[in-house]
Formats: sequence, C-alpha cells, structure tokens
Amino acid sequence: MRLKGKIAIVTGSGSGIGRAVALRFGAEGAAVIVNGRRLGPIAEVADAVRKAGGRAQALAADVTSSEDCESLVQGTLEAFGRVDVLVNNAGGIVARAPVGETRDEAWEWTLEANLSSVFRCSRAALPALEQARGVIVNVASTAGAKGTPGNSAYAAAKAGVINLTRSMALDYAARGIRVNAICPAFIESDLNHDHLERMRRAGTFEALVARHPLGLGQPEDVAWAAVYLASDEARWVTGVALPVDGGLLAGS
Repeated sequence: MRLKGKIAIVTGSGSGIGRAVALRFGAEGAAVIVNGRRLGPIAEVADAVRKAGGRAQALAADVTSSEDCESLVQGTLEAFGRVDVLVNNAGGIVARAPVGETRDEAWEWTLEANLSSVFRCSRAALPALEQARGVIVNVASTAGAKGTPGNSAYAAAKAGVINLTRSMALDYAARGIRVNAICPAFIESDLNHDHLERMRRAGTFEALVARHPLGLGQPEDVAWAAVYLASDEARWVTGVALPVDGGLLAGS
C-alpha cells in the first residue's frame, strides 16, 4: 500500500476525477476526507471507500469560501488528527467561449472554482501540512499548458494553477512541503460528458480523439498519477506540472 497511514483531503471528490482519486487513495491505505458541496454524492463515495476496506469520511464544504476551507481542514484534524495530503481537484466549466463571448459572471465563476479554490484550500491546509511535512497535488489541465481556442476562462484559470503550483513549491520546500500539479487532457468524465456528446453529434469527436495518440483518458489514469505524487516515491519531486494526456502535448 503506497499511501498507508496517510491522511488525505480530496476536494471535488463526489464524481469524476476526484471520485477516482478518493477510491484509489483508499485502496492504497490512506484515510480519505471526501469533499464536495453536496453531501449526497460525497457520502456515497466515502461509503464506497469503506466498503472496499478503507477509511473515509464525507465533509461538505464550498472550497470557494475561505471559511469553508478552514472548516474542512479543522474537520479533517478532528476526524483523523493530521493532514498529510491535499488534492485540490474541485473545479468546473460553465461556458466554453472565446474572450469576446465570455460574460463577467462566467469568467469570475471559472477563476473562483478552478484557481481561487486552490489558493484558499492550500492556505488553510498549510499549517497542518507543515506539521506532517506533507504534499499538495493540484489538478490543473493541458488547457493551462498551451493555447486553447474557445475556452479562455478555463485555460487562464488552469494556467494560474500551474504557476501557483511552482511558486508554492519554491516557497514551502524549506518547510518540507512538496507541491505538484497534474495536467490531464480530455478525460471521459462527468465534467466533459455533455461536451463530448455535442462533439459526437457535430461529427468532431473523432478529430478530438486523434489529437491524443493513446486516445482519451479515464479518471483512473489521473488517480494513479496522484498516488505517485502523494507517495514517498516522489519524495524528491516538487514544482512539477505532470502531463497525463495520452501524448497530446508531445504533438503540440
């Protein structure tokens, strides 16, 4: 078990990539705090971790709120005594559009959900992570690593996550905290389901798949990368933005 004895918070883990990370962490021996805004989905994931033999607790919190982030960390300390790993996975897309067609509300929500949430949760968890000489794993995107047409707000937010990751890695290395990011390409997850269906109807789905030499990914592919970065196997790895992209960036 690669994460045996570790205590991990996984934000946005009621579905998709976050759910896969929570389940994989539980299988690898971590006690998992399953987080999301709605209790129903995260309670189901926590129950699935426990049924598989792991330890988990569901804690509802809105990670765009500083107060909720503080409560999430405090709830973790009360449940399990410390925090070893924070996986900042929460995020989403409300509008795929170029700048000229992006409304203020969509821009602001996208940055809050995908970038500011990483800042707020990391800030809340840093004191506990310093005590544990812990790890932060941020789920970014290949959209933040290269130009991405028609998805300006999300691309900007994820680019911010990548550079925030690098900056935190430098700021906190001396305190024993490692900070890394994962950059998935297109994953067949809940987040992308409707968009992929529209592409199928429009006849552009095969072109999307062709851009990924290994095909589209699954949430579990990101979960395995998160396990590595959270584990002691990556003890000399910090400030990395790891592509998990089926080869997409290799051809960019």
